[in-house]
Amino acid sequence: MKAFQVEFTATERGLLRNALQNYGISKRTLASVKYSGGHLLVNGSEVTVRHPLEIGDAVTVVFPKEANGKGLAAENGPLVIVYEDAALLIVEKPPGQNTIPSRNQPLGSLANIVAGHFEQHGVPSTLHIATRLDKDTSGLVCIAKNRHIHHLLSVQQQEKRMNRRYEAFVHGEVTDEKAIITAPIGRKEASIIEREVRADGKFAETEMDLIQTMKGASHIRLKLNTGRTHQIRVHLAHIGHPLLGDDLYGGGLGIIARQALHCTELQLDHPLSGERMEFTSALADDMHALI
Repeated sequence: MKAFQVEFTATERGLLRNALQNYGISKRTLASVKYSGGHLLVNGSEVTVRHPLEIGDAVTVVFPKEANGKGLAAENGPLVIVYEDAALLIVEKPPGQNTIPSRNQPLGSLANIVAGHFEQHGVPSTLHIATRLDKDTSGLVCIAKNRHIHHLLSVQQQEKRMNRRYEAFVHGEVTDEKAIITAPIGRKEASIIEREVRADGKFAETEMDLIQTMKGASHIRLKLNTGRTHQIRVHLAHIGHPLLGDDLYGGGLGIIARQALHCTELQLDHPLSGERMEFTSALADDMHALI
């Protein structure tokens, strides 16, 4: 397994430490390079973070190999890959599959299958999931192949440069062509799973566009402006239009056996090249049948 590495050219004089910070390498990631088997090279020679750089110096950061935690067992299984390179893996998660393993379900998650994929193809990293989906939500998931890449993606999310859009089917006929749902979300008392709109919750905002109405239901498109747990599900229930199949938040199971929510679009800047990238995913079969 070849270690993951990045290269850049110094554009100004100064300490290597400052150049690494400007390049987006976090203090935590740099500590792992220094103390867990990574290397810092300038013009091919190993140096420390105190090395003085000259304009034009070639800097190489060799990241330490990462190992899976004890709670993540690698498995072979079906994996729908939308895009893959040395830094990123974009996949489609089917409904009914956990994104990460749990104490009660340690196997069969997307993370288990991706760990097996990494092991099979010699990727020297554990997986870093940048965009999680609930078990019964289907669609696009973004995975970083290195701690540094995960950090850069997290910065994109904070700066709202990473966008996710969803399609959903909800109870009731939505009357507004467009709406912005702004309502704080917090954990529901006496529950470790449920969330609710509450005054002391964290700021949350969801954009909603109507695609079409049907008898007693609506097909809508959604964009997350924040990333709270169960945000879409809670916000839709709050405005009186719970997701079809979402029995946790007031949706009925008579038409579809899981929450009718699918991540259809993912937009991001490639963390290394800066190229703007867009990925799309067709609705899962059980949701497409609702149309």
